[in-house]
Amino acid sequence: MSRLTAMFERLRAERRTGLLAYVTAGYPSPADTVPIVQALIEGGADAVELGIPFSDPLADGATIQRANQTALAHGVSLADVLGMVRNLRAAGVTAPLLVMGYVNPLESYGLERFGRDAAAAGLDGMICVDLPPEEADPYEAVCRAHTLDLIFLVAPTSTDERLAEVARRASGFIYCVSVTGTTGARSGVAADLAAFIARVRAQSVLPLAVGFGVSTAEHVARIGQLCEAAVIGSAIIDTIERAKPGEEAENVRAYVEVVTGRQRV
Repeated sequence: MSRLTAMFERLRAERRTGLLAYVTAGYPSPADTVPIVQALIEGGADAVELGIPFSDPLADGATIQRANQTALAHGVSLADVLGMVRNLRAAGVTAPLLVMGYVNPLESYGLERFGRDAAAAGLDGMICVDLPPEEADPYEAVCRAHTLDLIFLVAPTSTDERLAEVARRASGFIYCVSVTGTTGARSGVAADLAAFIARVRAQSVLPLAVGFGVSTAEHVARIGQLCEAAVIGSAIIDTIERAKPGEEAENVRAYVEVVTGRQRV
């Protein structure tokens, strides 16, 4: 059983909403990533997505774009990200770890090389934001060969035919984009989210996670009424950005404790 499957089974048994936390690898510096990921998990995150730094992250808003630019200025590459995964496993982290990024860095690295190195590092899967399911055959083959989950994104604008195609190919879970637009914290959960989730449910039995615009405990609670997990990214980057140097990990731990309900404000 994969770590992701085991995580969702545990969430179901515990009757609680999972939290998938995103952080850009190498932000604010390469040395900060391992302690920040450890702090996210200690604070209550059930899994962590490590963003692969990329120069043109079209789906991401200004917050994550800035984090990408900072990580790139530090020279962080996909090989470095996989090294961070190895270090996290060596440090005893057992939670699911994913990479989230775009096609270009993966193609540049080489898909077969990526699959081999990712599996050896202890990665559980990947989310490729701009990978159309119709062009995913090589990615699926690599993921199957190396026991990695391939997670696709769907949006409120996805047709039923596209949802069915994603459901046929996806593994681990399906990432449901809650809004039309880029990432970034928002004031509330989209009013039509329930109808969108129902459309995805009609096509797949996989767990569903909702991201884009999620930032508060209230958002997580609302999402938990509809699906298995919430994804928070920009609000975590904002928390890191506001922290004093050396206090980034402590601050993200406290933030995650609040949004998961472990700590009351």
